[in-house]
Amino acid sequence: MTARDRAELAAARRVVVKVGSSSISADASWRIDAIVEVLAAAHARGVEVVLVSSGAIATALPLLRLNGRPDDLATQQASAAVGQNVLMSRYQASLDRFGILAGQVLLTAGDLEHPTPRSNARRAMERLLSLRILPIVNENDTVATHEIRFGDNDRLAALVARLVGADGLVLLSDVESLYTLPPDEPDAEPIRRVRFGDDLSGYQFGSVVVNSVGTGGAATKVSAARLAAEAGVGVLVTSADRVAEALAGEEIGTWFDPHPNPVPVTPTGSIPTAPGQS
Repeated sequence: MTARDRAELAAARRVVVKVGSSSISADASWRIDAIVEVLAAAHARGVEVVLVSSGAIATALPLLRLNGRPDDLATQQASAAVGQNVLMSRYQASLDRFGILAGQVLLTAGDLEHPTPRSNARRAMERLLSLRILPIVNENDTVATHEIRFGDNDRLAALVARLVGADGLVLLSDVESLYTLPPDEPDAEPIRRVRFGDDLSGYQFGSVVVNSVGTGGAATKVSAARLAAEAGVGVLVTSADRVAEALAGEEIGTWFDPHPNPVPVTPTGSIPTAPGQS
């Protein structure tokens, strides 16, 4: 059942959940167990859950004795190769407590822009879900280049939600909701609901933020939410610490209404490219 508002997330049968690097890496790595516990509870209820997880490069930083996210592409690729293995091991170790098997799915932008690999990706994801395996999706940073990247995993999550026909998408961040201004400003007010087609140009979401462990920010979440909503997928943006409340349909975060009459996405349908891509 497609979630038309946040309360209906509690009854959704297929949900994509995205978590960013800063929420699960370094001193926040304890949150993997907390998020897995919530996803396992949903899985036990029969919900088909897809997790889109950043964090491969961030996970590798201490292992490679790097003080921050590398600037050059080759080191980013090498870091991703090391970190993705460790990150998946951490997820699987946590899922083992609940007898759930994870399946790793690494994608590049090209995989979703061309009909044949996109159809293959959809078929693989459908089979994983039918086998009651929890797909864990990340960008394939080891082979991706600046020219063919998704740009951020919020966008990847939106495209995955479209790909699998999710009933809802939950974008987890470091703050409880989106705000009309940067949340540290005194006049900032939380945005509780964005109706489809609402003009958000008066709000100051800021540009993409690049920190020591990853990329992202409010602007990327707004862009990704609108991309998913266009395809008929309702989106909730909230804090990683409130994932249980999110999947329970509680009144938290910022909800983006889905398109009331979306155009169905077919196996050969076009996947929108990122800004600046052709």
